[in-house]
Amino acid sequence: MANAKGRLLDAALLRSQEAERCGALVPLETEIVAVPGCEPFVLRRLLSETPKHLRSAGPKPNPFLPWDPALEVERLSDEHVLILNKFPVQRGHVLLIPQRWQPQSGWLSPLDWQTLADVEADTPGLWFFNSCAAAGASQPHRHLQLLPRVDGEPSCPLASACTEQLEGKAPFWPWHYRLSPREHCGAEQAAAELRELYERHQWELGLGSPQQQPQPLHPYNLVIEPNWFMTVVRSQEHWAGLSINALGFAGCLLITPESDTAWLQRHGPLALLAAVAREAS
Repeated sequence: MANAKGRLLDAALLRSQEAERCGALVPLETEIVAVPGCEPFVLRRLLSETPKHLRSAGPKPNPFLPWDPALEVERLSDEHVLILNKFPVQRGHVLLIPQRWQPQSGWLSPLDWQTLADVEADTPGLWFFNSCAAAGASQPHRHLQLLPRVDGEPSCPLASACTEQLEGKAPFWPWHYRLSPREHCGAEQAAAELRELYERHQWELGLGSPQQQPQPLHPYNLVIEPNWFMTVVRSQEHWAGLSINALGFAGCLLITPESDTAWLQRHGPLALLAAVAREAS
């Protein structure tokens, strides 16, 4: 990886301009909506047509094998490539994918964590992962997702709440999850720490371990930023007409025509997350 901080973000933004001009990139138009009682969650209403991959059922072609070269940001190694999310809400939204088939529902590998740490050393931000369709994944080919952040920008709407929990200043949420601080920032140390946190959370949450099970035992989400690492065990993908992936547990919700905003206003976003997560044990 190059030493210039943010080089990959610059490359992603440049590639975004080129890909949008040729039609390979299809940014989604949204607007922030205010729903009383939902703060600090950020709710965006989808104004664009819902992408086909989010509304079609049944088998779908793999968009990552091969990936669209117009969306390629950089090949990071013989194993991984960084590509643009074809339907971004935020510019610079990128996916870290293996160049050969790896299942989204399988265990994340040491090389996945090393490559994530290498990217993070250049371009930090909010990483998230949806382990399967029941956790909000739209594709079965492994893909970790990054929303880059600039210096001083909060990683997500619930960043402060997570920090306060780690400091013992806020109550825990009523679902089955683990939240741990991160201490190492060098790429090599960060990769080892990320792998250790991942495998420890999986074991503590009853998801199993790579040494004992062929794949995790339940759907889950990961939300990762430079200061903490969170794993949430899922029970279902949607509730009240809202599809929830890992970003929901970061405080970001997408409102579509199917969403029951009256239910959301009446019960609140924490009740929504509790409805799609496994109950705390």
